[in-house]
Amino acid sequence: MGGLPAPEALAGVDEAEVDAGPETRRWQLDAAHHGQRLDKVLARLVPEFSRSHLQTLVVAGEVRLDGAVSLQPSRKLRAGQVLEVSLVPPAEARAFTPEAMALDVVYEDAHLLVIHKPAGLVVHPAAGNWSGTLLNGLLARDPAAAHLPRAGIVHRLDKDTSGLMVVGRTLEAVTALVRDLAARDIHRRYLALAHGDVGRLPFTVEAPVGRDPAVRVRMAVTASGKPARTDVLPVACRDGISAVRCVLHTGRTHQIRVHLSHRGHPLVADAVYGGRPALGLQRQALHAAELELPHPIDRRPLRFEAAPPPDFAAAWALVVPP
Repeated sequence: MGGLPAPEALAGVDEAEVDAGPETRRWQLDAAHHGQRLDKVLARLVPEFSRSHLQTLVVAGEVRLDGAVSLQPSRKLRAGQVLEVSLVPPAEARAFTPEAMALDVVYEDAHLLVIHKPAGLVVHPAAGNWSGTLLNGLLARDPAAAHLPRAGIVHRLDKDTSGLMVVGRTLEAVTALVRDLAARDIHRRYLALAHGDVGRLPFTVEAPVGRDPAVRVRMAVTASGKPARTDVLPVACRDGISAVRCVLHTGRTHQIRVHLSHRGHPLVADAVYGGRPALGLQRQALHAAELELPHPIDRRPLRFEAAPPPDFAAAWALVVPP
């Protein structure tokens, strides 16, 4: 019994099989494994994976003993059993895999891309979205993006926000774009539909934004947050819904959504911050319509506009007179 020997010392083990799917490994267990927990033995035999991921594989049915699926990580093993595992990699290990996708490229040169992101597309891999992101699409479109931080992505739009994004294509451009964002030399203007009447006069929300201490998946106006400023320009109001233009002076996570909700005007269909579906919209009513920036290399001024997608455009037309 006792401790487990090093993997290379296990007699008759490490018989790897590779097929079209995940790698499969099989071992004949000996006396050193007798009475040990299944997950503990796997962690020693497959040190390149974490014990928690191996436990996930057990529960998912990827581990077999004598040909039968074993679903209990705590199961005690017996000498002579044949242990087999399909080494499905963790989802995050597949996050930086190129995935071909259609991208709406508004502008392109050797140093940058400007992309019109559709609603529903996640920008960067994270828990729950390890594939199918804009980053995956950028890696497929330009293999050189693999050598750049975050494949050249320097700022984000929320999954359900549509509109313009700038992406660097060279390290020099990425460095300059990050610098310009910090210096607030990149200007972003949004269209939004919010509940309630915001009034007729432009106003500014200047309030720090940080993680909501009560609900960690949300952001909130909080004293411990980072400084944030949003200018709001009312356009029209009809049937209790206001159409507004918003200018970002900072780029905090969910900033416009948080600031308008803080003022009592959550975005239409933004369930996270209290918005209700309306005007046919089932996703938050926010569109990044304009982008202005100096070219990261030659510094010439660039300006781009993107018309909102059909769902947002139809909702906007119901509030704003033609």
